[in-house]
Amino acid sequence: MEWILNIIITAAAFFIGAKLLPGVTISDILQAVVVALVVAVLDFTLGNFLRIVSLGLLTLSIFNWLLNAILILVADWFLPKFKVKNFWWALGLAAVVSLTSALIDKIF
Repeated sequence: MEWILNIIITAAAFFIGAKLLPGVTISDILQAVVVALVVAVLDFTLGNFLRIVSLGLLTLSIFNWLLNAILILVADWFLPKFKVKNFWWALGLAAVVSLTSALIDKIF
């Protein structure tokens, strides 16, 4: 049940990030849920692999932020209705999603 709540919070954060950043396009809230699910699956698979390969460097928060931006770009490649213009917009979206998720999580 907690996993579903985390996906909903992350989806809301992606939707808010897409509204705030002009370089990011998400068509609707349902698409934001799909993006949140794809990024969660990518983080579980590709993210864990990259953390192992990096030999612990990604435990630092700035490298984790970069990893999230990379995973957002990979999700952009998979999802046709989710567009991120470039790496810098993905980095900004990763920051907005991180901050928004933390804020929403604190409220609820």
